[in-house]
Amino acid sequence: MESCRRRGLSGVLCSLSLLCVILDIQLDGVLGATHVEIEHHLEMGRKLLAAGQLAEALSHYHSAVEGDSKNYLTYYKRAAVFLAMGKSKSALPDLTKSIQLKPDFLAARLQRGNILLKQGNTQEAREDFEAVLQRSPDHEEAQDQLMRANELEELQEEANAAYHQGDYSATISLHERIIEISPWDPESRELRAECYIRMGDPQKAIQDLTPTTRLRNDNRAAFLKLSMLHYSLGDHHESLNHIRECLKLDQDDKECFSHYKQVKKLSKQLDAAEELIQQDRYQEAIDKYESVMKTEPNVPYYTNLARERICFCLVKINLAQEAIDMCSEAHQRDPRNANILRDRAEAYILNQEYEKAVEDYLEAREFDSEGERIDLKEGLERAQKLLKISRKRDYYKILGVSRNANKQEIIKAYRKLAQQWHPDNFQSEAEKKEAEKKFIDIASAKEVLTDPEMRQKFDAGEDPLDPENQQGGGGGGQGWPYHFNPFESGGSFHFKFHHN
Repeated sequence: MESCRRRGLSGVLCSLSLLCVILDIQLDGVLGATHVEIEHHLEMGRKLLAAGQLAEALSHYHSAVEGDSKNYLTYYKRAAVFLAMGKSKSALPDLTKSIQLKPDFLAARLQRGNILLKQGNTQEAREDFEAVLQRSPDHEEAQDQLMRANELEELQEEANAAYHQGDYSATISLHERIIEISPWDPESRELRAECYIRMGDPQKAIQDLTPTTRLRNDNRAAFLKLSMLHYSLGDHHESLNHIRECLKLDQDDKECFSHYKQVKKLSKQLDAAEELIQQDRYQEAIDKYESVMKTEPNVPYYTNLARERICFCLVKINLAQEAIDMCSEAHQRDPRNANILRDRAEAYILNQEYEKAVEDYLEAREFDSEGERIDLKEGLERAQKLLKISRKRDYYKILGVSRNANKQEIIKAYRKLAQQWHPDNFQSEAEKKEAEKKFIDIASAKEVLTDPEMRQKFDAGEDPLDPENQQGGGGGGQGWPYHFNPFESGGSFHFKFHHN
């Protein structure tokens, strides 16, 4: 206060002056502490970056930047961490800030130019490389990168011209080098993806479009296109995943929401149909697959799949002719589908058309290049056995019943034929002998098909009454089930029918 009076200051002014002095002293202390802390953060950031602990390193560099926003090196080091984390977009602002604080900082100029070149920004990249060369004319990396920037610009112009001329193959070829130079440029990948789509190669289009969802912010267009491509290929689950990503960015996007509803509905139907098949509810599965064809009649994959699975279900419920018709339609649309051929072969077996069954199994195995499918191998063997047996005796054909006939239907057919071919119904010896043969076959068929174990053997391609299949050659060797032939007496024999 004494000093204030000597300087002629009033009491209030003197108090303010003293307060400023105290604040200056305290501020100096704070700044000194902050400088130490900044150095600590920078040192920790360096160590953690060297150890590969990028997230922890980034946290320390954030603190260093907040503590000293005028230090160009701090921004540069944080940019290095962003680049190590694959976040080039985040690194750019830090490099730019570093250059603003120190325009002659060539390392930051070169690094920014490299990022801009990889992003396909040739003009801005060239400016950075030229700036480096103005201060350091012999800088080899800057010279090389400037040449790459010029090459990229020429390639981009050439590729765009080829695309507008409809030369998609040339455009794709040029983009091999373009994307090699600028792998972070979404436009190059999007243009090449469009060429692949126009050339009928959606899988490669997907490969190009997938990275663009990360290279562009809010890339709903890419998510929608990816969803539609997966949908067209029949991958409805992946299609649903991508369209949901679009709606995460904007739930009110009309195009994405419209496509989402379609994919969700179809996907639900397909999953439900397969679940019904797993539960052996085949008729319900057929109904569900018919709904699938109504929901999506325009994408061949789904209509083909629906026909394939309906064919399978019809076989399972023993509707032979319906299965053959559906399988044949499905085969016409998808001729290299081994599953359809397998199922039609099974339908032919149900319909006792064994030669056709063998042909379908043989064709199905042609599409099993590795020869690993056991169902095709076993199915072919069974069809061949049944064909061999049918050329001897086919008990179903003898009785005139279908392969899925029940016991009651078999006995009914037997009674009718046994009465029809009873030898007493015929006069001449020749007719009687023919009737005897028929009668033996009818009785054999009835015995095999009404005995579950014997019928199972016959359905598997083995004739249980064939002497070749009998252990020890039991029986009369003529296929007569009762181990004697009543016609051998030569007399007039009157039959009594005993029905099971």
